[in-house]
Amino acid sequence: MIEIKNLCKRYGKSAGIEDVTLTAEPGKVTAFLGPNGAGKSTTFRLLLGLDREDSGSALIEGKPYRDFASPLWTIGAQFDGSGAHKGRTARAHLTWMAQSNGIPTSRIPEVLELVGLKDAAGKRVGKFSLGMGQRLGIAAALLGDPRIVVLDEPTNGLDPDGIRWIRMLLRSLAEAGKTVLLSSHLINEVEHMADHVVVISQGHIVRSGSVPDLVAGYPDLESAYFGLTGNPALDSAS
Repeated sequence: MIEIKNLCKRYGKSAGIEDVTLTAEPGKVTAFLGPNGAGKSTTFRLLLGLDREDSGSALIEGKPYRDFASPLWTIGAQFDGSGAHKGRTARAHLTWMAQSNGIPTSRIPEVLELVGLKDAAGKRVGKFSLGMGQRLGIAAALLGDPRIVVLDEPTNGLDPDGIRWIRMLLRSLAEAGKTVLLSSHLINEVEHMADHVVVISQGHIVRSGSVPDLVAGYPDLESAYFGLTGNPALDSAS
């Protein structure tokens, strides 16, 4: 379970996020939805120990990410694409991650096949397409078969078949009892994946609930998104 309570982070005189509270539960896909620059990445950075909060808390099964000695067994994260050095092969990237967390290397071909990169195991990441990089990042997140999976814009760079694949993957993870938290800026994507949606705009949580609850009273999904965020411009490119 992920519990984020009253989380705040300021950068100089400007607030990155302020009083962000959300919960992601086992057996559900929770979507963190908002336009680019709303505070989604800042929240994920704090959750994953990449930055320190000014106040509030971001806990994974009751403790901060930095307190896990081998975090990949508990929480797997895909953040900012693949996260791999361009000169490394997909297999080499996953190998050092497995070794650093005591994960058997026999898991590597399993996750590569799961994400559709079995035939690209020996290919250098610098030659990957954007979509292949996303798949490698997801493979890394699943390497330790963690109970919690956090994905940052997982559909970015995927073609229509890839988007259908990620929808089925996320649903299967939730059905297996895992906690799934993903970020997105496209409401029409999360409506097909998420059980629960938390909407952030300009660093503040503005709404939360199921997709039908959030769009109630709006003629279409796009107007609902604008209405929920109060943001007049939706950037459709990540």
